[in-house]
Amino acid sequence: MKKISWLIVSVSIFSLSSLSAQTQKTKPSAKTFPAEVARPKLVIGLVVDQMRWDYLYRYYNRYSNGGFKRLINEGFSLENTFIPYTPTYTAVGHTTIYTGSVPAIHGIIGNDWYNVETKKNIYCTEDSSVVTIGSTPSSEGNMSPKNLLATTITDELRLATNFKGKVIGISLKDRGSILPAGHAANAAYWYQGSTGNWITSSYYMKEVPTWIADYNKLKLANKFYAKNWETLYPINTYLNSTSDEKDYEGKTSTFPHTLAQNIDKNFDAIRSTPYGNTITLDLAKLAILSEDLGQDNITDFLAISCSSTDYVGHAYGPNSIEAEDTYLRLDKDFEEFFNYLDKKVGKGNYTVFLSADHGVAHVPAFMKENKLPAGIVSDRDIVFKLNAFLNNKFKVNNVVLKSMNNQIIFDHDKTDNGTVSFDVIKAASIEFLKRIDGFTNVIDISRIAQTTLPEVQKKMITNGYNARRSGDLYYILDPNWFNGSSTGTTHGSWNPYDAHIPLVFMGWGIKPGASNKTHYMTDIAPTLAALLHIQMPNGCVGEPITEITNK
Repeated sequence: MKKISWLIVSVSIFSLSSLSAQTQKTKPSAKTFPAEVARPKLVIGLVVDQMRWDYLYRYYNRYSNGGFKRLINEGFSLENTFIPYTPTYTAVGHTTIYTGSVPAIHGIIGNDWYNVETKKNIYCTEDSSVVTIGSTPSSEGNMSPKNLLATTITDELRLATNFKGKVIGISLKDRGSILPAGHAANAAYWYQGSTGNWITSSYYMKEVPTWIADYNKLKLANKFYAKNWETLYPINTYLNSTSDEKDYEGKTSTFPHTLAQNIDKNFDAIRSTPYGNTITLDLAKLAILSEDLGQDNITDFLAISCSSTDYVGHAYGPNSIEAEDTYLRLDKDFEEFFNYLDKKVGKGNYTVFLSADHGVAHVPAFMKENKLPAGIVSDRDIVFKLNAFLNNKFKVNNVVLKSMNNQIIFDHDKTDNGTVSFDVIKAASIEFLKRIDGFTNVIDISRIAQTTLPEVQKKMITNGYNARRSGDLYYILDPNWFNGSSTGTTHGSWNPYDAHIPLVFMGWGIKPGASNKTHYMTDIAPTLAALLHIQMPNGCVGEPITEITNK
């Protein structure tokens, strides 16, 4: 029996040895892992102020192959991207893109808001503790991101690289530069209309770099003023626009627009021409060159906002020849900018995304001209009428302080005096305002959970409500009604014309394609965080968009 047992053991040992030898022969070689995390050398954020999603395609046939068409066809377009809050304004849009958060959390609830404690308007980037750098002292330079409560994706990049990755913001508007660049930026530059200089504040530096100082000496606006503003193509070929002269456009609208009279006199006028975008992107190229952006393996970030589209859009409306010509010129500016990136940073070494801070409504008079419903209301009239009603009903004098950002703000010193309860005043105000032409609904924001509203409106108002900074009542207007004047147009509503924005990624890590899946503005920052393998901003509520990557 012992012989048999030993035989079995011997056979087993031989079998295991043979199996081990066979395993060693077939075992794959050790896997080679990347030596470091792959990242682009440079990320460029392009926010086109007031660009509705449909502008990607409205003028598509006239775009060059290197601008918007390149973005759409080489990049990945998220065709169904929306703003998830209201009101839809510039400062809020830029902040939400870069924080992945909403006004309820990041605190930027409008371009301005009203402080009921101090009874003063607050501008989104105002900061009296800093001074102008790069020009003569001016309130235009007393700006910083102090009022922003959350971090941005640009802040997170600075943190992730131990502050070695550079972050720079550039825009004609201070809010379009400061808020995207975040708290920890190396610099943010914006345009001073009174002097034609690009300026910053002492929040960032003690003096502007030489390349900015030298650039300011050029007074580049004068060069474009001398050209005047003529249409890029024969004016009779602008078939996507109305006729040239319309009474409801906010400025003299006949081409050519003479600009030569502004030379050395009115540097601010460049904003309302397509040339404002040109000088913005020109400065962006100079920043890349002068600051060596994208020239090493530590990712840098350049946040650019093209603001002239907003100035032109407000004045002339989305159906004007001025708007069409501005986008055709911006397309060529983008082509030059992308070509510069290819040459300086290298094609495939940078990632760019294009989006917008908000859209825009049609000019009401244009709508009526074409038998479509639209209208305007006035904040001043709303306050006057509501105060008169409340004074007559409850004998409370001037209890309404403000109507702004689609919100009614009451004087709490007067509503808390015991004469009549605040709840009664609010309920009466709601019923009164609902009877005004153009008002769809009015709600008590603090009780929105108990309000009967379509879910999309309830969600957007909730996301836009900041308990410390927002008003007391929120009013919703009929489609294509807004607070404004009889000429020009604006934005701010929950409706798709204001809330449906473009979103296209292109370059490093991005595959070509498109999707009609619904995404939100808040998804941009976490998508960039995932792409860069860094932490998302600390107030982020969005989700990474996974279908854009080539992994």
